[in-house]
Amino acid sequence: MSKITARIDNLPNTPMMWKILIIVGFGWMFDAMDQGMVAGVMAAIGKDWQISTGQLGLLGSSGMLGMAIGAALSGMAADRWGRKKVITWTLIIFGLASGLSGFSTNFTMLLVLRFITGFGLGGELPAASTLVSEFSPTRVRGRNVIFLESFWAWGWIVASLVAYLLIPVYGWRVAFWIGAVPALFAAYLRRVVPESPRYLEAVGKIEEADALVRRMEEEAGIVCEVNSYEEEPEVVKTQRITFKDLWSKKYIRSTIVLWIIWFGINFGYYGFVLWTPTLLVDRGFDLVKSFEYTLIMCLAQLPGYFSAAFLVERIGRKKVLSVYFAGTAIAAWLFGHAGSTNEVLLFGCLLYFFSLGAWGCVYAYTPEVYPTVARVSGAGWATAFGRVGAFTAPFIVPIIYNYFGTDVGYTYVFIMLTLVFILVALVVAILGKETMGKTLEEISG
Repeated sequence: MSKITARIDNLPNTPMMWKILIIVGFGWMFDAMDQGMVAGVMAAIGKDWQISTGQLGLLGSSGMLGMAIGAALSGMAADRWGRKKVITWTLIIFGLASGLSGFSTNFTMLLVLRFITGFGLGGELPAASTLVSEFSPTRVRGRNVIFLESFWAWGWIVASLVAYLLIPVYGWRVAFWIGAVPALFAAYLRRVVPESPRYLEAVGKIEEADALVRRMEEEAGIVCEVNSYEEEPEVVKTQRITFKDLWSKKYIRSTIVLWIIWFGINFGYYGFVLWTPTLLVDRGFDLVKSFEYTLIMCLAQLPGYFSAAFLVERIGRKKVLSVYFAGTAIAAWLFGHAGSTNEVLLFGCLLYFFSLGAWGCVYAYTPEVYPTVARVSGAGWATAFGRVGAFTAPFIVPIIYNYFGTDVGYTYVFIMLTLVFILVALVVAILGKETMGKTLEEISG
């Protein structure tokens, strides 16, 4: 273990750590706002432009395709040029494209801008979660990343409020204009958020890494010897791991597990969240009422995150992932068979509770299975493959829904999602490895 790593793992959560977590978390919240508002926009734009469910599926999928490409490319970029630069520029791309989406004059223009928005959004997420993971001491690393992911819930809550209060009055374009805020926020983030000290060490910038860690040690009241970076052995820059290397004997198990987790959770999650308001409207609820129900369900995300954050450092990542994916499967089955308003709300809240708790643990687990020089690349490719699931789900859901009809199709959609979540739970339980309590260097590889 390097001296920089040992010093980080010896720290508590310092004021710098909390500052990074909160600031990066606000960027994460803006990402969630965009995704949440798209769900509302899909229901509203279908009425405004009189477009088919197939076209609505294409609208949802265009952003997911952009997220897939953004995640793959930004992962490699973050391992080459740093986590901070990638987070900043992807936020700018995401914010500008979202704002311009509100000025779309036709469906094709909106599709292109949603693709670009997705590119920025997908590129930011793996770099942001890796930055927080690499700043965090071992004993609270998983909890910190889940707290970061919990900002997603606040973003969805704000998006649900926008959909409930503003879209019915001002139209769907206002949602995209609000989404332009991250482009401005990125300038502030770029100024105050430092680069990961583990990344700086990995690329040979030991003095900069030492200065960052020293600041955190001073905040924690830990005295470190002067010029300790000079005592480090000479750093030899490691050859960067390629995409092919991720499938070598050393990493193939981690890669397979991560890719299945990411594909499954994306397919299942976006299979229901993007379509929930639209499906509720088709089942007889008016547009405002469907937004209201979605808002109530989104509130259940918060205890889902916080319970996962509490458990992940006590019973481990593997058990939390398995239990929460199994809980999501059960909730999806119940939601698909809901026969009353109360059942829709109850089972919908359970679905959001377990699925978002699982999401938080996935983000905590993902950066922990690759070495520093390839951490974002590995996470980025897993995320990218996951976005393929998010891309295909908006297409498959309306096909099943329309083929079987409104009532039976609704149930069959959620039976399909149930099977996906069961598969992921089994893969984690059988092939996943536990990373709780181990340093990033001990568990990578």
